[in-house]
Amino acid sequence: MNIERSILEVFSDACARFSDRPAFTCLGQTLSIGDIDKLSAKFASYLQNHTDLEPGDRIAVQLPNVLQYPVVVFGALRAGLVVVNTNPLYTQRELKHQLNDSGAKALVVLANIADTASQVVPETGVEQVIVSEIADLHSPVKRMLINSVAKYIKKMVPEFSFTNQVNFRDAVALGGKQPHSDVQRTPDDIAVLQYTGGTTGVAKGAMLTNRNLVANMEQVREALGDSMKEGAELYVAPLPLYHIYAFTIHCMCLFATGNHSLLIPNPRDIPAFVKTLKGLRFTGFAGLNTLFNGLMRNPDFANLDFSKLHTTCSGGMALTRDTANRWEKITGCPVTEGYGLTETSPVVSFNPTEAVQMGTVGVPVPGTEVKVIDENDNDLPNNSPGELCVRGPQVMKGYWQRPEATADSIDSDGWLRTGDMAVIQDDGYIKIVDRKKDMIIVSGFNVYPNEIEDVVSTHDKVAEAAAIGIPDEKSGELVKLFVVKADPSLTEEEVLAYCRENMTAYKVPKQVEFREELPKTNVGKILRRALRDEELKKSGTPVSA
Repeated sequence: MNIERSILEVFSDACARFSDRPAFTCLGQTLSIGDIDKLSAKFASYLQNHTDLEPGDRIAVQLPNVLQYPVVVFGALRAGLVVVNTNPLYTQRELKHQLNDSGAKALVVLANIADTASQVVPETGVEQVIVSEIADLHSPVKRMLINSVAKYIKKMVPEFSFTNQVNFRDAVALGGKQPHSDVQRTPDDIAVLQYTGGTTGVAKGAMLTNRNLVANMEQVREALGDSMKEGAELYVAPLPLYHIYAFTIHCMCLFATGNHSLLIPNPRDIPAFVKTLKGLRFTGFAGLNTLFNGLMRNPDFANLDFSKLHTTCSGGMALTRDTANRWEKITGCPVTEGYGLTETSPVVSFNPTEAVQMGTVGVPVPGTEVKVIDENDNDLPNNSPGELCVRGPQVMKGYWQRPEATADSIDSDGWLRTGDMAVIQDDGYIKIVDRKKDMIIVSGFNVYPNEIEDVVSTHDKVAEAAAIGIPDEKSGELVKLFVVKADPSLTEEEVLAYCRENMTAYKVPKQVEFREELPKTNVGKILRRALRDEELKKSGTPVSA
């Protein structure tokens, strides 16, 4: 396992070995690894010759699962830039924070969502905006057809304007007129700033180095073994590539082994998703619990060709036993669940495909140490619940420009505190017994109560607010908000409208309950756990100690 390589070295090796192999397919168009090599070189040339960006500068990439994503990311890395993966669903507030916090000097954005960015870019340090339309890398006829339908018939492209704007296709064309120069980076150089929420409610950038990402790629490949043969796989990619789980699987592991990813731009459109899979003999599927459930509820899903499917990976949220059993019954392929964090690039553990233990998140991937500790930081023996700690080459360098938060998370010996309560069994398998005390997971996305409370508390009619997660069959959990009014006229719709204006959709509460007061400690800290326990008792769900 060679982890002393840069992503660029991994990329170059894949291009040399697998140039003719298909790499990514989206909306009926396929790019080979050689195509990605050529296009990313042109994009790198544009960045080097037509912008003021220097190696180490940050470039925000706000794209869904379209062909432009790998071209832009690999092009940026070839130019020596740091990629800031940016959620296309961000509100103005969230996007502005990430652009300013990362110090991004450039932004690549899809036209469909560029109106949000256009409102905040003037208040950031972004000097260059590159706008792409959804089918920019399709053949001329299909490009004109798909882009025109999206813009003029479906009205999917709101009006926007940037003073420093260039079209993606123009950028690639300009770059193609001059040679680029691959900028070699060291294993310790930051490759990606991957933003994650925190207990403070402020999104922090996890500094993932070349070594972190290459190490995790190698760890996952070794854990999968023969389940990822070189040049033989077609993996379905419904999870967003801007999410570190999908990024590591599809842009690192599969690309490096000359394999093929089928990009699904909008997995929420289940009928269209299933239609895309029809007639394909895919071999792998990386998803999560809510997505598996959504697909299995579609009557046409069971009629797909699963004859070649040998690997289904689950991560991002807890996998339920019922979902796993139904998936295996329909597809004939067992689900292998893993565990990870943004801060660990992300995979920590994985169930071996030949020895799955349902209810666990598997064993640590190669080169990874785990332990559990008590509240006094003492190591605990096997089968004792405690906070899970991780040490390995995939653990992040730290949080971007937040040395105190880094010191709170990673000790002097390199152990990362995950905040998750776990048991390590005698056989080495890990069982997560409780998540971070307050974090909510909605369809695999982390939602941090402090962020919701901070936003809601800025409403003039709100005195106090507390957010918790409660079980939900569809999304795993949903956000419930408790509010103490400062103005008796405050309504639930006012609260929700304010949330929708200031937060990504999956963070918006699904339930609002008004209270005269909220439970608190003797020092005045709101007891979210007490609220959560009340809700669990109402639903008849056992309350953990």
